[in-house]
Amino acid sequence: MAESKSVVLAALIANGAIAVMKFLGFLVTGSPSMLSETYHSISDTGNQVFLLVGIWYGGKDASRAHPFGYGKAEFFYSFLVSVLLFGIAGWESAKHGYNAIVHGGHGGVPEPVSLLGFSFDPIWVNVTVLLGAIAFETYALAKANAGLRSSMDEYGWGSYREAFRKTSDVTTLTAFTEDTIALVGAGLALVGVVLSRVLNNPIFDAVTALLIGLMLMGFALALAWENKRLILGESLPSAVEAELRELLGQHEGVTHVDTFRTVFVGPEKVLVTADVSFDPELVTGDIDDDISALEQKLKQADSRVRVVYIEPEL
Repeated sequence: MAESKSVVLAALIANGAIAVMKFLGFLVTGSPSMLSETYHSISDTGNQVFLLVGIWYGGKDASRAHPFGYGKAEFFYSFLVSVLLFGIAGWESAKHGYNAIVHGGHGGVPEPVSLLGFSFDPIWVNVTVLLGAIAFETYALAKANAGLRSSMDEYGWGSYREAFRKTSDVTTLTAFTEDTIALVGAGLALVGVVLSRVLNNPIFDAVTALLIGLMLMGFALALAWENKRLILGESLPSAVEAELRELLGQHEGVTHVDTFRTVFVGPEKVLVTADVSFDPELVTGDIDDDISALEQKLKQADSRVRVVYIEPEL
């Protein structure tokens, strides 16, 4: 939880500063890709606020109405981030880029601008802002990557793709995805403004704005899909379930594991239920001790297991 929060705070600070920089760059130069990047960074800043609300809400103690806690709040707020903020920013960016291509993407590039009595080429404003954005986003991405790599090492995931499909720490996943897209978007915008100046044609700037918007919407759908699986109640991977089930079956006094189910009730928090057949010669006191021992074994075998219910069958 603390690690996820530090990742989000780092991204919040970086994206807030970048949004201001990009907007000032757009006001000075009127660049379509800079406006798209402004939408992008405002979206990312709002994303971090939603994620922090999810972390706070998810950390509340269990209650009668929510006996397994509020951990799924992080899934919900991450879903909001992907659909509302990513989607809106992506749509606005793509629309602005498309309009620039159709109505304003031809002809010359912006003339030199004057500020505080100085005249200068607007490309240097955009280049400076985007290089600053790349520096900030690199810092934020390094923090998010460290958090994701920690989970990959702990659970033996061999690739980012596998981690994307299996992780339940959607807060870190969302921050990592945001920062990656932001870094790519800033790079695309930099290429667009430079090509527009070098080739004296603003169509490249407009096309870049459209590409940034399409990229945002694509990743919005991907993140929404990943959050959906957890909101609906996903289980542990089948290989992990098989190992835990085998652990129960090998316990002395257990003759058969009839049913075994798992479900995520929060980030890195799993509920386990099992119907277990015990040796009919065991007395009640022995069964109670065995159940307690089995619960401890499961929690020690996988740190994500937080709640265990075992129903004895004789």
